Amino acid sequence: MSEVYDKVMECYESIKSRVPFKPKVALILGSGLGDYADGINIESTLDYHDIKGFPVSTVPGHKGRFVFGYVEGVPVVVMQGRVHYYEGYAMSDVVLPVRLMKLMGAEYLFMTNAAGGVNFGFSQGDFMIISDHISSFVPSSLIGLNGDEFGPRFPDMSQVYREDLRKLIHSCADRLGIKMQEGVYLQFTGPAYETPTEVKMARNLGADAVGMSTVCEAVAANHMGMKICGISCITNLACGMTKVALSHEEVKEVANRVARDFKALVTDVIRGIGEL
Repeated sequence: MSEVYDKVMECYESIKSRVPFKPKVALILGSGLGDYADGINIESTLDYHDIKGFPVSTVPGHKGRFVFGYVEGVPVVVMQGRVHYYEGYAMSDVVLPVRLMKLMGAEYLFMTNAAGGVNFGFSQGDFMIISDHISSFVPSSLIGLNGDEFGPRFPDMSQVYREDLRKLIHSCADRLGIKMQEGVYLQFTGPAYETPTEVKMARNLGADAVGMSTVCEAVAANHMGMKICGISCITNLACGMTKVALSHEEVKEVANRVARDFKALVTDVIRGIGEL
């Protein structure tokens, strides 16, 4: 057994008797959606600090806890605050929460994030369904001795973001009258925003949006056989595309402005997953 597997199992063993709840969907909340979990039918909560060996989010606005409950009758575990590589954790720790939620029983991983748009066809406040990703700029979450208990040494990555789930999101958005983009997400390490030349590079590589999360989590979840979908909120056009300097305050302001539509969309998608 690998050290990574041992650490995840240690976390799981420390909580399984305290959380007698089996989720179907694991939901990771990005910037601006943190209070979504407060509005669901909550069964229980668990602070990250109370899990032995668990990485704790240090980003302002991230509460740092699991919320267990129901969305439209669908059992969910919600990460109210994710952990980022730029916070100084090992990549295996960054994805530990995803692995833990899979062990809890979650079959589906639904990720949200705030992202910078590098596609000139995007506008501030747009939503983008993630169709694929570029992981080349962060260490793989699978580096090191493989945890065979989690998945194969060389997992297939041909369809990380499932087509049926992307179609479901489009259908939900149409029903709600919400405009959707679709595209490729590229993860940089952060925490600095990208330079104008890095943004041009990302566009030339085929990216439509960039951010500092999500891809590493998707790799780990795919390794474990989870069914994955993701939505980015385009909170700003990336550096060099406008004359406005980037700031975390702007990201939060835009995410908060569109949060009502984002929450309605997330709820409808989870309802749809429950019917699959």
